[in-house]
Amino acid sequence: MPLADGVTRSEEPAEAGGLASRLAITVPVLLIVLALDIVTKAWVVRTMPLYDRREVWGDFFRFTYTHNRGAAFGIDIGEHSRIFFLVLSLIALCVLFVIYRGTPAWDRLRVLALSLVAGGALGNIFDRIRFERGVVDFLDFGIGDSRFPVFNIADSAVTVGATLLLISFWLEGRREQREAAALEAEAPPRIGPDAEPEPAD
Repeated sequence: MPLADGVTRSEEPAEAGGLASRLAITVPVLLIVLALDIVTKAWVVRTMPLYDRREVWGDFFRFTYTHNRGAAFGIDIGEHSRIFFLVLSLIALCVLFVIYRGTPAWDRLRVLALSLVAGGALGNIFDRIRFERGVVDFLDFGIGDSRFPVFNIADSAVTVGATLLLISFWLEGRREQREAAALEAEAPPRIGPDAEPEPAD
């Protein structure tokens, strides 16, 4: 939407609205995601033997305690997965920080999305540092032998955040198209040989 000084909303400086407005979303989201992730993983490690299974909702939803050296949802590339994905996660956090700095305070959807992804990434990074066996996973959904890869709260936050981030980029593209169309409609008519002739009465 064009602003009073002719600057479109998408071009508004990222600091407009203040860093405090972004932190008001980011800090609570990070703390909630990290707290849920750390507490649930600690409960699983303390109360369940490794590879133990406990039914929560029949066979469809159960707790299955396992470790994953790779990425979310059981992605593993071998014995060096833990270190590889730890470094990759740290790089991803740096990229997220760059995007976050460039996100205007009014774009709350993107701030929320980045906060969820960062919170989930930090939760799994914490596991990769303290456990040689990798990330603690325990959420197990499926029917019989057809099951979704075991995951955790951090994986869920990353997935939801990434989905919201894609939606925010899509909405930004739509917004920029509307702003471009509005500016073109407000532009004065062209005068010259390339101008389209006005229709006769």
